[in-house]
Amino acid sequence: MTSRSSLPGSAAVAAVAAAALAGGLLVSSASASPAAASAAETRIHDIQGTTRISPLVGQQVTDVSGIVTGVRTYGSKGFWFQDPEADADAATSEGIFVFTGSAPTVAVGDAVKVSGTVGEYIPGGAASGNQSLTQIAKPAVTVVSSGNPLPAPVTVSAKSVPSAYASEGDPAAGGSINALPLKPRAYALDYYESLEGSNIRIGSSRVVGATDPYAELWVTVKPRENDNRRGGAVYGSYTAQNTGRLQIQQLAPISQQPFPKANVGDVLSGTTEGPLDFNQFGGYTLTARTLGTVTDRGLERESTRPQRRGELAVATYNVENLDPSDPQDKFDALASAVVENLASPDILALEEIQDDNGAKNDGTVSAEETLKKFTTAIAAAGGPSYVWRTIDPVNNQDGGEPGGNIRQVFLYNPERVSFTERGAGDATTATGVVREKGRAALTHSPGRIDPANAAWENSRKPLAGEFAFRGRTVFVIANHFGSKGGDEGLPSHHQPPVRKSEVKRLEQAQSVNAFVKDILKAQRDADVLVLGDINDFEFSATTKALTADGALYPAIKALPRSERYSYVFQGNSQVLDQILTSPSIGKFSYDSVHINAEFAEQNSDHDPQVIRFRP
Repeated sequence: MTSRSSLPGSAAVAAVAAAALAGGLLVSSASASPAAASAAETRIHDIQGTTRISPLVGQQVTDVSGIVTGVRTYGSKGFWFQDPEADADAATSEGIFVFTGSAPTVAVGDAVKVSGTVGEYIPGGAASGNQSLTQIAKPAVTVVSSGNPLPAPVTVSAKSVPSAYASEGDPAAGGSINALPLKPRAYALDYYESLEGSNIRIGSSRVVGATDPYAELWVTVKPRENDNRRGGAVYGSYTAQNTGRLQIQQLAPISQQPFPKANVGDVLSGTTEGPLDFNQFGGYTLTARTLGTVTDRGLERESTRPQRRGELAVATYNVENLDPSDPQDKFDALASAVVENLASPDILALEEIQDDNGAKNDGTVSAEETLKKFTTAIAAAGGPSYVWRTIDPVNNQDGGEPGGNIRQVFLYNPERVSFTERGAGDATTATGVVREKGRAALTHSPGRIDPANAAWENSRKPLAGEFAFRGRTVFVIANHFGSKGGDEGLPSHHQPPVRKSEVKRLEQAQSVNAFVKDILKAQRDADVLVLGDINDFEFSATTKALTADGALYPAIKALPRSERYSYVFQGNSQVLDQILTSPSIGKFSYDSVHINAEFAEQNSDHDPQVIRFRP
């Protein structure tokens, strides 16, 4: 057998490929040396090599042998095959994907010989920061025999996956880990990469990410890794990843085999087995040839307690692009959640209320019909007759779905709280703070904070309002910060991943922090709540900027660490929605009310937050 080191030009090609990938380039047969590899028994592990980049990238390989372990006839069509005779190096995978482009003509169990071009495909494109998938493209496939036993699967378990997530990227390569030697016993990402394309198996595993509309779910092979009482895996810092998470898909089309519905805390029982893929939406994915069955653990939606007579209850809820064209069932379900799960809060800040014709992009900006339909549904569910206050945005200037004109809205119960009108602002007029009779007051209520600031370009501007409860003024600022769109995923080839969206949220947080300080300068003991979809973690730079100089406190930190989450993304239970309090609000009751994020059937993808205190 020809060794990797003796293949013509392989070291040079690998170095060029690694540098190209570090720069975010897609390496293919057109971007590497055309030198041909020796046809003498090139093995799959020769192609995979001991780094993330094949030493044979761009080269032609001939008659690579193996057994077909999985066939995909939809999406990225192709098949996986694997060498049943592994080498002694734990860093080299024995399996690989063959991209056919059309429905493959092979079957699981076929012994095949494959010739083609070795490539590194980046799911999502170079700008995504994703790792690449080593594959053989433009293949010529010969079936030698059929009905062969499959190579024994590698069992992925709590014991086999390292606790450290990834090594630091190479500074000389822009922070990339592409060219670093794999250390599968030291780092989880290296461990999974060493199995890329291989036949793997997991046993019964806890579901940490519910079944989504794309027929996939997330499990963890580590039962006790950052687990909480509801079954999730809590994401607590940038340096403490949940390494046991794996995405689960199935090879059979949904039309042939429906994908099971599972909630967080359920168990994917029995054996799940198939090739380990890497894709754009989650990274390492077990593409199940054999899929376990879901054991329902009976997760229930939470309900918070009602506020007491002297308590003010304030909540925030992202209702996910609500507009009048949504089915009445969605309005009714959201309304029921407000009444039954949130106990009809006195003030409710809503995010993602769309205009009256939703995503139709015709210049409409009013949300009157949306809000009428929603408040009517709340009243029909037994809730209060809420009154609303909001400011219509300039058409298509606040981000979100084009034509939808999402905005924040205050709903309030006039039987419990009153709204202080101070000359409503408009989309481009900034509200300010003045001192009036020794107390802080807004110049516009409702009003927008700093709307001309470049930090809010193509993003939702904060909505500020002045409320009165039992003779005490409470300032409420509803927010929907910039999304994490464009950030690299956790399994990026950059480690740590690049979080470029944080730059805008940091500027937005600084703007809101400065406004809160203006209120506190005018009245040191003013009660101020900053709340909404902050789109960032309680430990993030965004939150640190919001709380700078002690102006605010992230109230979710009053909860035990295992209960700090409002959203589940790729199997991580994490914080995106927050309520922050000014220093005068020293005693409060806080609740992250888990009714959506952990469930396959959702009315929104966010969990609402509620705080109760005595102003």
